[in-house]
Amino acid sequence: MPRQQTARSSSAGAADARSPERPVAASAPVSLDAIDRRLLALLAEDGRRSYADLAQAVGLSAPSVYARVKKLEDRGVIRQYTIATSPEQLGYGIAALVAVRQLPGFHWERLEAAFHNLPAVEACYSVTGDDSYVLLVRVADARSLEDLLREIGCVEGVSSTRTMLILSTTFERKRID
Repeated sequence: MPRQQTARSSSAGAADARSPERPVAASAPVSLDAIDRRLLALLAEDGRRSYADLAQAVGLSAPSVYARVKKLEDRGVIRQYTIATSPEQLGYGIAALVAVRQLPGFHWERLEAAFHNLPAVEACYSVTGDDSYVLLVRVADARSLEDLLREIGCVEGVSSTRTMLILSTTFERKRID
């Protein structure tokens, strides 16, 4: 089967319309052979690679590669195909981690829904320790960050926050191997 060249890319961003993000299954790790791992590495570099190109790289036929990729998708190993954008180029030059402490007894689902509704929150991590959540946020400038922190602080169920500005990103990695 021919693979469309424009449908897929590799990092965080908007999901491909044909492949909505698949839910994260709380299951045991799947068994992957060397070819599956190589396919994952190749797709992580460029999610728009054709099946023919992938097949040549791993020494299989394009239909065999299609079947393997489809199986990786069906098993939840590949959850989505996305684009990688430059936040700075989009006007979001300040990134920060915001540690949020939850009020005792407050329902976590309401907090998570409130964080999800804040466009500047890129990710919400439930964590152990004194804090309940760590939010990855991106904003345009210091004033926008101050406004966002006030907004987060006013969310019902938030006890306190701590903010750490991200000065630079040394590296980001998605584990495959």
